[in-house]
Amino acid sequence: MNLAALRGKLRDWLHLLLPGAILAGALALRVADSPWVTWIQNQAFDAYLRASPRAYAPVPVRVVDIDEESLRRVGQWPWPRTTLARLVRRLNEAGASAVAFDAVFAEPDRPSPASVIASWPADPSLRDVKSRIAALPDHDAAFARSMAGGRVVLGFAMGGDAASPLPERPANFGVSGDPPTLFLPEFEGTVRNLAPLEKAAAGVGCIGFVPDSDGILRRAPLLFNARGHVYPSLALEALRVAQGAKTIAVKSSGGSGARAFGGQHTGIVMVKVGAFKIPTDGEGRFSMHFTKKEPGRTVPAWKALDGSAEPGTFRGAIVFVGTSAQGLRDLRPTPLDPSAPGVEAHAQVAEQVLLGDFLSRPDWATGAEICFLVALGLLLIVLMRRLGPTWCAVLGLAAIAGSIVLSWRSFTYRGWLFDAVYPSLSVLAIYLASSLITYLKTEAERRQVRSAFGQYLHPKLVADLARHPEKLQLGGVVRDMTVLFCDIRGFTTISEQYDAIGLTRVINRFLTPMSGIIMERRGTIDKYIGDCIMAFWNAPEDDPAHAANACASALEMHRRLGELNGRWEKEDIAAGRKFIAIHIGAGLNSGPCLVGNMGSDQKFNYSVLGDDVNLASRLEGQSKTYGVDTVIGPRTRELAPAFAALELDLIKVKGKTKPVRIHALLGDAALAADADFRRLAEEHAAMLAAYRAQGWDEARRRLAACEDLGGSLRLTKLYRLYEQRVEAYRAAPPGEGWDGAYTALTK
Repeated sequence: MNLAALRGKLRDWLHLLLPGAILAGALALRVADSPWVTWIQNQAFDAYLRASPRAYAPVPVRVVDIDEESLRRVGQWPWPRTTLARLVRRLNEAGASAVAFDAVFAEPDRPSPASVIASWPADPSLRDVKSRIAALPDHDAAFARSMAGGRVVLGFAMGGDAASPLPERPANFGVSGDPPTLFLPEFEGTVRNLAPLEKAAAGVGCIGFVPDSDGILRRAPLLFNARGHVYPSLALEALRVAQGAKTIAVKSSGGSGARAFGGQHTGIVMVKVGAFKIPTDGEGRFSMHFTKKEPGRTVPAWKALDGSAEPGTFRGAIVFVGTSAQGLRDLRPTPLDPSAPGVEAHAQVAEQVLLGDFLSRPDWATGAEICFLVALGLLLIVLMRRLGPTWCAVLGLAAIAGSIVLSWRSFTYRGWLFDAVYPSLSVLAIYLASSLITYLKTEAERRQVRSAFGQYLHPKLVADLARHPEKLQLGGVVRDMTVLFCDIRGFTTISEQYDAIGLTRVINRFLTPMSGIIMERRGTIDKYIGDCIMAFWNAPEDDPAHAANACASALEMHRRLGELNGRWEKEDIAAGRKFIAIHIGAGLNSGPCLVGNMGSDQKFNYSVLGDDVNLASRLEGQSKTYGVDTVIGPRTRELAPAFAALELDLIKVKGKTKPVRIHALLGDAALAADADFRRLAEEHAAMLAAYRAQGWDEARRRLAACEDLGGSLRLTKLYRLYEQRVEAYRAAPPGEGWDGAYTALTK
């Protein structure tokens, strides 16, 4: 196999290998749940959420916000526990079903009497004052009393060391299937509340959230694992307390109705609290369906304290107490808000549970996304070579647009999270890779075209063929064409004056400008045969005016050669060489020809074949016989009627049995319109008519007139030829039936 064939095979395989490798890599990343895949999915789902956030629906969930105004009215944080006790009493009196604090009370209240006198100096004079203050009610005790028998949920945080005590667990857990601790991240310690407060509370829940790697809060954990013990989140515990439920049920893989393929331990499936079932991912989380900031959800803490909140605001509501004040640093970025108060996140978890409004990924979502990626990727790889980049782009864009629309409608109508972005990006990468290979192959074809035709065609035609290589058909096609043969007259005499190197120089300085003239007029150089140029028009580039362009080229070649002879004469004289002028004869013929790559697998040439090609070669030879510069065939004259031409003869060229009417190409349209030339053409036509009618005297008279009129066109040899024929036929008439045709004896 030669190098070109090997390169072709490699390009063919690259159409499959490179896009296939990209498909395999994208599939591997997707199956492995690469962080890149997760990041792309998160960005897509964030965009969906921003475009269609959850519409706020009034449900019995409220936020008591310790905002900037509340701090200004009540005092700086932390507030005395007596103030919090008053807040709890107010909320209980207002009919709250549960009060959950998004805060940890891990240390005694600093303004509490015992805490205050502990910081005083040990001065005997203060003993009496200390004893009186110590007898005052303890703030933490007052806070605990406000919670006793009520429905208050305290928060705790994951952290601390392994020696830190764990919170009490008022809630019981019922587990169906694998233990939840297998799937929950384990924390070594906790930061819990003061024991008296914790004992007085109806429940405790973890206030923590675990944001994604980019710091954005998207999923709410319902369960936490502290040293092998399961704890509820603050929102989940508030829901339990509000319903008066004792147990939180957890269903995991292996539980009833939660079978995993092959018995695998796939994680937590669902959490049930009271009357509410909450579907989760394997780690006990669910995706947050955030609303925009909603004023109707929030009541400033100062209004709750002074009783100025709207009546009925807290009746039957789960109330979350927390802060939005900037200085207290309980702000969390979400897809909708870069600084959302953490307490609102807890409230929105409770809202979603009450509404049953969950965002989820069906069990089959990953499989569907992988199938879409594989199917569309393989389809593009297969169809790229058949349909090309444009139609494959249409197909790919239609499929991608359809998947995005389906994903969007699934989100808005069903709350399903389908990722259409990662498969679409992967398919786009496959398409770009396939397009790149197609582009490289096209460029290779263009380079081949430029290499094959750069020496024979005008650069503009080469560039057009490079853009449209399909115009160049391998093999052969039959086209109506004009063929030119051009040869140097007396080349043998010229060659005797030079050695091989000098002769090469002479040939090159002749062929270069002549070839340029041909290519400038849309011609193709077929080959150089010694001092002869063979060229053709109307292939490979379409040229409706091929005959006219060929005639214009021939005329320009003769004109330019006259200029070159003048320059070469000066050069030869200056170099002390004998100057011999170069003269050329040309033959043009038009007709159907077979054009294409002719030759063998090892070597080929873009060339033309056909009877009309041979006739063009014969006409070039006859230019010397008739003493004219250029001889054109009948079809060329028919296709280029505007040029100045005279009929030469009805001739049977060597190798032909049928006569053809040939013409001498003498000039362009300007000469054809000249009055003197029109008179010459009339006399010339009359001469030929008399000649073919065997009117020898009339023909002789007309010949004399033609010689007078055509002196400037150098037609002397032509008319002397006819004078000789007239005299010969006068002596030996051809007889009746003679058609006036002349049989050429030489090529």
